[in-house]
Amino acid sequence: MNRYESTKKVSFLGIVGNVFLLIIKFIVALFSHSEAMMADAINSAGDIFSSIMSYIGNKIAGVPSDDDHNLGHGKAEYIFSMFISIFMIVVGIKILFDSIMAIIKGDIFTVSIYLVLVCIITILVKILLYLYAKSKYKHHHNILIKATMKDHRNDILLTIGTLLSVIFGYFGYYFFDGIFGSITSIYIIITGLGIMLEAYHVLMDASISKEEKDEIINFILKNEDVCQVEDFVTVPTGYKYVCVLTIDVDGNMSTFASHEIADHLEKEVVKKFRKIYRVIIHVNPT
Repeated sequence: MNRYESTKKVSFLGIVGNVFLLIIKFIVALFSHSEAMMADAINSAGDIFSSIMSYIGNKIAGVPSDDDHNLGHGKAEYIFSMFISIFMIVVGIKILFDSIMAIIKGDIFTVSIYLVLVCIITILVKILLYLYAKSKYKHHHNILIKATMKDHRNDILLTIGTLLSVIFGYFGYYFFDGIFGSITSIYIIITGLGIMLEAYHVLMDASISKEEKDEIINFILKNEDVCQVEDFVTVPTGYKYVCVLTIDVDGNMSTFASHEIADHLEKEVVKKFRKIYRVIIHVNPT
């Protein structure tokens, strides 16, 4: 399964799973008046939005290069992950506000076995979705899968907090309902900011890291005909980069031979380095 098919499947499973969880959470939250469970339901609604954004972003990113987009549509992954991160932050702020108000007002809720069952079902479903997304992210390193994976992880933590608040509520400590909601909401906001910064980094055409740059240069310098690497520039096309550089070669070498070296290195760099989409090498006889 390729990169885009994997992301499509992760997004689709996320939509199905979150719609199911949203329905059962919302029903139980209405009857129990649990602020933590309602926050959990709101978060599931946010996860549906995130999965839809992931699906659309992945579909656009998978479109091949054309006359209008010579380097493909890879940046769509980061544009839509930015949307997801903004929504995560907004949802986190909403949950934080509601949780603080619940603490201030001293809200109470009705403890029931249904609250516990919904929490357990949610945790199990989210663990399965998280592990599946994590396995796909390790293989493809797609930021949309990463955002979805972190959404599932946030849900696990939020629901564990909800379950703990139900347990404390059974013993009359209702204020923990708002406390756990507040803690989890702050974590969701921080996660959203992390994804936003990662997307911003690519969308602002930041170059690859110095370590990766040095690794590519050292690889090229292993070719005994290359004297030096100069004017090394990278431009992101999405999760990959176009690399433009100049190599110094012996001035006595024929033009044909020097261009053959450049062509060979262009192919080898793309083959060896996962992050490199295309390499353009200029030859400078010295």
